[in-house]
Amino acid sequence: QVQVVESGGGLVQPGGSLRLSCAASIEMFSVNVMGWYRQAPGKQRELVATMTTGGGTNYADSVKGRFTISRDNRKNTVYLQMNSLKPEDTAVYYCRIDWSKRTYWGQGTQVTVSS
Repeated sequence: QVQVVESGGGLVQPGGSLRLSCAASIEMFSVNVMGWYRQAPGKQRELVATMTTGGGTNYADSVKGRFTISRDNRKNTVYLQMNSLKPEDTAVYYCRIDWSKRTYWGQGTQVTVSS
């Protein structure tokens, strides 16, 4: 069973930064697509950022220029660096791993942006 575990969420003031981490129990170089999604109360889960095996990235328009997805294959970890955070970024953030024709989700980590 593949395990996907997020960490790094918390409470931050508007304009602040957080870095989320997603540790997987598989080797990242073999992952097809890895990504971050988020779900705010009363809203559907939405894509935040994705990265392919080859390093190609895709970002939601709302986070372009503020968020950066990256990975460390040695640590089997994918990161989401979030800068210039806004109250509308408040949500539960989920890591998604597409591997061996299956999709795996983490349990989510809460990010709250508030003064």
